[in-house]
Amino acid sequence: MLQVFKRAVLGSPLATAALAHQRLTKLKALSVLSSDALSSVAYATEEIILVLSAVTVVGATNFSMPVAIAITLLLGVIGMSYRQTIFAYPQGGGSYIVARDNLGTLPSLVAAASLMIDYVLTVAVSIAAGIANLASAIPGMQGHNELYCILCIVGLTVINLRGLKESATVFAIPTYCFIFLILTMLGAGGYQWFTGTLHIVTDAATPAVGDLGWFVILKAFASGCSAMTGIEAISDGIPTFQKPESRNAATTLTWLVCILATMFIGITFLAHAMGIGIKEGQTVLAQISHAVFGGGVMFYATQFATMMILVLAANTSYADFPRLSSFIARDGFLPRQLGSMGDRLVFSNGIIMLGVLASVLIIAFQGDTHALIPLYAVGVFLSFTLSQSGMVRRWYRERSPGWRWKMGVNVIGAIATGVVCLIIGTTKFADGAWIVVALIPCFVYLFMKIHEHYIRTNSQLSLAGVSAVAEAAKTVDNTVLILVANVHRGVVGALRYVKTIGPDVRAVYIDVNGDNALRMAEIWGQWGQGIPLVVLESPYRSITDPLITYIRQLQTNPEKMVTVVLPEFVTSRWWENALHNQTAFAIK
Repeated sequence: MLQVFKRAVLGSPLATAALAHQRLTKLKALSVLSSDALSSVAYATEEIILVLSAVTVVGATNFSMPVAIAITLLLGVIGMSYRQTIFAYPQGGGSYIVARDNLGTLPSLVAAASLMIDYVLTVAVSIAAGIANLASAIPGMQGHNELYCILCIVGLTVINLRGLKESATVFAIPTYCFIFLILTMLGAGGYQWFTGTLHIVTDAATPAVGDLGWFVILKAFASGCSAMTGIEAISDGIPTFQKPESRNAATTLTWLVCILATMFIGITFLAHAMGIGIKEGQTVLAQISHAVFGGGVMFYATQFATMMILVLAANTSYADFPRLSSFIARDGFLPRQLGSMGDRLVFSNGIIMLGVLASVLIIAFQGDTHALIPLYAVGVFLSFTLSQSGMVRRWYRERSPGWRWKMGVNVIGAIATGVVCLIIGTTKFADGAWIVVALIPCFVYLFMKIHEHYIRTNSQLSLAGVSAVAEAAKTVDNTVLILVANVHRGVVGALRYVKTIGPDVRAVYIDVNGDNALRMAEIWGQWGQGIPLVVLESPYRSITDPLITYIRQLQTNPEKMVTVVLPEFVTSRWWENALHNQTAFAIK
């Protein structure tokens, strides 16, 4: 029954040979891998205005345009840097791999921790922002944000478990609708501004009165840098592109940077020109859309498309988080289950893990976008910095043709992203960035402990120094235990089987009630087939504790083996399992 339900929801298994057919065209890849970056324009401008409007200086929001221009210039530098990474690492040049190959284990684990935290935050922030944006147009949704967020996460998780190509097909239409509607809004708003018909909320030309202070400007810059989150996803996901992978990925990245810069600058310009401020229950983008389109169909279409792109932005994380986890798992720093593909040629365990972690975050922060945003960009820019620094080291070490200007681009990128990381960490530390700063070393410690376990296990299982001839000549002292709770046909058949394993066979009965031992001994005399019955008392009604104690008593030396046989029957219907004690499962 469960298998039927699984197949109905997720689809039939795909053969490994079908992996090549799951690759994406540039247009589909843009919808999957760029939705995170594209969606950030829905709240990046608002975050800048939120910081600037919080001060008492009159006209402070006029600084939104200079801040946006600075962010756009930085976006161009990072875009150029990642184009180089794409061609240098055609198998996938995420920050983890670049740092691992060029900077060493510890920096790579810091990059991995930063990215993993960022991907979880991307899901939480994007979906929370999407629901908040839709609630701006549908007031009846307000007050139930957490529920709607969780439902969206569940839906995204299921869609991604069906496979990357299917999710790309589903998500392409909303992504391109969002791009079309935002560019249309910017075109219409620009025309209205040029003709003098643009709706003005407040006088945007009011000069700033008073000293705004560099700290506030830097904090606004740090908040607006959320516009760059997700730009690294294309370099992480190069293997998902059709051939030639690197060229297609680089082209898609160029498209992304151009579209993102246009939309971000355009939205910030219109917000500045209209004098848009922070309004309870209505996002900045919703205010601009309403002013440009009025309250008609285009306004609601823009709001719905924005909600969709914000929700689908989380899909970038669903594409990259499982792949990153698989790289880390294959290197032995995460459980190896995360490195294996599921039935639909996706890393199913990583997808489920991401959905669970994002849901926990939504509940913890009550689906509040503004509470989540301060946590968002620290990890992103830390991973940016490590990736750019790794590329600098690579160019200097290899010194291939043109290495100086390539290294120069990455040096500028490393310095710029490093400075931004420090600005974000400093200005947003008290607002919640400290949580990410504290979590990163915790993740690194966890990675190291997992790796230590695998090293220790491999050492114990290693054949180094072991003689195959000597091992083959050894005799095994084996005691076979069969656990019985009563006597029935299944037990009788199991007794016949255990007698074939070895000569020293014992049946073990654990008396949890204290009054069944004599009755069991009588029945055993008739059906026990000559196998001795060992009765273990259990005054605390535990099955496992007395059994483990007895096994340890039998293991008198390291070469002594004890084989435990657990007879159990398989029900014909899945729901019948709930009608029986799962004792064998508990013992295992």
